[in-house]
Amino acid sequence: MDSKDTQKSSTQSSDIPSTFYIKILPDGPYVVYGKPPLDQEIIRPNEDGNSWIYQKGKHFEPEGEQYHLCRCGASKKKPFCDGAHIHADWNPKETAPFVNILDDSKWYEGDDISLSDNEKYCAYSRFCDAYGRIWNIVGNADSEKAKEIFFHEAGHCPAGRLIGWDKKTEQPVEPKFDPSIGLIEDPQIKVSGPIWVKGGIRIESGDGKTYEIRNRVTLCRCGQSSNKPFCDGTHASFHWSDDLPLPDSTDDGEKW
Repeated sequence: MDSKDTQKSSTQSSDIPSTFYIKILPDGPYVVYGKPPLDQEIIRPNEDGNSWIYQKGKHFEPEGEQYHLCRCGASKKKPFCDGAHIHADWNPKETAPFVNILDDSKWYEGDDISLSDNEKYCAYSRFCDAYGRIWNIVGNADSEKAKEIFFHEAGHCPAGRLIGWDKKTEQPVEPKFDPSIGLIEDPQIKVSGPIWVKGGIRIESGDGKTYEIRNRVTLCRCGQSSNKPFCDGTHASFHWSDDLPLPDSTDDGEKW
């Protein structure tokens, strides 16, 4: 399967109310409209210690009709902006292209399934390694169990870097999300991850252009990504933390 020869799209197919959208201020925070739910999303491991499910953490109830999320990484009121971006050591410039994520994706083929992979959008959540690396699974998925693991690993990639496809329908197999915002926490490597935008919420750049609308997107909140506004996994390399408390790891994780 070659992305140049297909009209497939990774975008959310259902209609999302236009009241939900995120506006990026050129030198400041993300302004979130429509008040989508805002929760911590904590990565929890399987029995082998690899990323496997998300557990809901603290739920935030912002006041007003919109809320401002920090994107410089320096706010003292995380996840919300407190104006620290004015003096923080960061570069707010958006550098990501306005393209379909499939345009630069590599494709990996199996008999009944395929995988598209755009490494530029890696959020370093590591679900792809849970039960054998997903790039190995795709070509050897000779059972329903293997296919189930494949789609689980692909679908839990918060950035949508990895997308699992059903070759019979030529459609992506996507988790069903209502419009919502997650704050990814990764206690396995003791870092805080990106802002997880779910359910097809539109993201508007500082100059008024709209990025591709997708079911799963991760936005940088450490201030150091080289692919702004999107996360590129840099938070992991310098052990960035938002210092927000986490719930007990014995609580049940969210499954879908």
